[in-house]
Amino acid sequence: MRLGRREFLQLGGAFAWMGSSGCIQPRPEARLLPSLAPLPQPFQVPLPVPAVAKPASADATTDHYEFDVKQAAARILPGLETTIWGYEGIFPGPTIEARRDRRVSLLLRNRLPVPIVHHLHGGRTAPESDGYPTDLTLPESGFADLHMHDPLARIAHGQRTHIFENRQRAATLWYHDHRMDFTGAQVWRGLAGLYVIRDEEELGLPLPRGEREIPLVLCDRSFEADGSLRYPAVDPLLRGAPGVIADYMGGVLGDVILVNGAAWPRLEVANVKYRFRILNASNARRYELAFEHTPFLQIGSDGGLLSAPVTHRTLRIVPAERFDVVVDFSAFRPGTSLTLRNLAGHGAEAQVMRFDVVRTERDDSAIPSMLSANTALDPRGAVLTREFDFSYQRFGHGWTINGKPFDPTRMDARPKLDTTEIWRMKTDFSHPLHLHLVHFRVLSHSGRPGPYDAGWKDTLDLGPGQAAEVLMRFAGYRGRYVFHCHNLEHEDMGMMGNFEVE
Repeated sequence: MRLGRREFLQLGGAFAWMGSSGCIQPRPEARLLPSLAPLPQPFQVPLPVPAVAKPASADATTDHYEFDVKQAAARILPGLETTIWGYEGIFPGPTIEARRDRRVSLLLRNRLPVPIVHHLHGGRTAPESDGYPTDLTLPESGFADLHMHDPLARIAHGQRTHIFENRQRAATLWYHDHRMDFTGAQVWRGLAGLYVIRDEEELGLPLPRGEREIPLVLCDRSFEADGSLRYPAVDPLLRGAPGVIADYMGGVLGDVILVNGAAWPRLEVANVKYRFRILNASNARRYELAFEHTPFLQIGSDGGLLSAPVTHRTLRIVPAERFDVVVDFSAFRPGTSLTLRNLAGHGAEAQVMRFDVVRTERDDSAIPSMLSANTALDPRGAVLTREFDFSYQRFGHGWTINGKPFDPTRMDARPKLDTTEIWRMKTDFSHPLHLHLVHFRVLSHSGRPGPYDAGWKDTLDLGPGQAAEVLMRFAGYRGRYVFHCHNLEHEDMGMMGNFEVE
């Protein structure tokens, strides 16, 4: 008998609790997948910066982009070649720079052997372009035997055009694959990139810009002896059985830290202020970033600029979160090196990259005490409060929301267009929780908002046993969307729900 998706995941959730002896095992934790290739020495390669994509054409209202999603060869480890899947064949993919209220049209041609789903993470996007997990774009060569159980799926053959209206504040967004049950494996292979929205408010501030505004896309990967990417998929071809093998249900951790696709790179800087747009694009790894002798000045979060800067000695960032920060190197003489460390890692995983101060330059930038005139939502205007429990079910279902694994035919919430709601979310484990379509304000986070909860968020870090209340307004579009854990192995193994804006 051939198992459907739901039956397979239900059995997987049960078997994950059984060891070879048949005894119940502890709740699955994120687990390190060691590389079989020799690891490179850190700080040997310069930091690459993802290329900014150029529109294929433009008109009065729209910038038109065209990307081929394809397999390509990359040089990540010394002397070895790594096959990646990439937008335009690069990893990370090209950065799209958009302007507020100016439309982006993105034509994707799928030249991979498997379906893809494209999601603009943090975008206020119409449902037909948002990347619902079953809205597959099939390979040009065709693909059969889907077993998705979703009569509402929008299936495209060979290519699909996504429309992004960009009716939102300047912010650091990102795009990535969102194929149901296979997101973790396909992002691991390289299907991710940055999407930056700019507006007049941000451009009017004297922040560091040009060569002093640099994206840092953090992720971890593991490698086979021949340099190929190592990942514990049940089906390495990603065509049949979904998810990961039971040992890695808690999340996959790599032992090579990449920044913009390079292993432990270095960056030459002047002794001035720099702006870094930091994205955690890892499947499951959490970072606690720190310099030994200088703080981070946070100026923005997932949804754009904060009202005022916030200083952090360390920066905790979970999968899918973005932090927009300024680092001031003015106190350091040329010849000084500063290592960006990960206090949540061990051994080589405790290092991220190195900054080498090599020159003195004039600094005309400044960080205003007030950054943005953010409009706060009033919790008294909430029309409804909903409760969601993100937990691991010991028998039968695995990772769930309110005791149920993801089912595209079940609707978990039906908010009304242009209404405000409070969602109370609690966990039994560490989960980075993400909502499509909306940004939210954190009202409480195990008592009160934490130091990393400032501003508009679309991803929230909830640790074991924590609870939070978030306030959001469902505006812009009617239609079907998802919310889920952004530990991609948790998501693929069932921790995702639906909401439909009516």
